[in-house]
Amino acid sequence: MNQPDMMCEVTVDGVAVAVPAGASVVAAIVAAGSLCTRRAVTGGRRFAFCGIGQCQECRVTIDGNAGRLACRTACRPGMAIVTGGAW
Repeated sequence: MNQPDMMCEVTVDGVAVAVPAGASVVAAIVAAGSLCTRRAVTGGRRFAFCGIGQCQECRVTIDGNAGRLACRTACRPGMAIVTGGAW
């Protein structure tokens, strides 16, 4: 189990951020200053809504694997997260 004072560094759209070990990818996205996980087909900004993986709004690419749920994925050191926020 992770100690609460341990930090984990990840990148979100190329921005390095440190979050508490075990924090969700959504937390890392917010720490990076983004409130957009992807773009809808109409171009609108989308973000996590339910926080439990049911709404599917938090899908991002993690370490090259598309469609991962940011709210259900814990950060690991060195993780590369790509959102639709940069589109």
